[in-house]
Amino acid sequence: MSEKLRITYLSDKIEKLRYIDGKSDWIDLRAAEHVVMKKGEYRLINLGVSISLPDGYEAVVVPRSSTYKNFGLIQANSCGVIDECYGKYSSDDVWYVPMIAMRDTEVNINDRICQFRIQKHQPRIEFEEVEAGELSGPARGGFGVTGIN
Repeated sequence: MSEKLRITYLSDKIEKLRYIDGKSDWIDLRAAEHVVMKKGEYRLINLGVSISLPDGYEAVVVPRSSTYKNFGLIQANSCGVIDECYGKYSSDDVWYVPMIAMRDTEVNINDRICQFRIQKHQPRIEFEEVEAGELSGPARGGFGVTGIN
């Protein structure tokens, strides 16, 4: 069963949304404006779409793996989350990506600069507090290690 995304394209200069070359379930997003940025500048880059997500879903927006190499841009919020109420009722809820230029750069209309996928909302979680030592299993060594000694 597939889900339906209702999309308003706000630019006729960007390609229509589609899966990334049939190789992934991520979908490329493209710049809908020509952008020139100096090193250190921050900017919201217009992606030229408004999208209504299905109930119970959210979108995760991240840079493409080549965005830094090609443009010297990093996404200011590392990972953007768009909840289902954004864009549901208005085409004025345009999708943007917040970028910081790490070098002088130029982005042209239709350049692929980020990607997104939708995912179901996290199930309702109940937090159960336990005393130290009550969690079972061997320690892996902490954050940033593989657990291999």
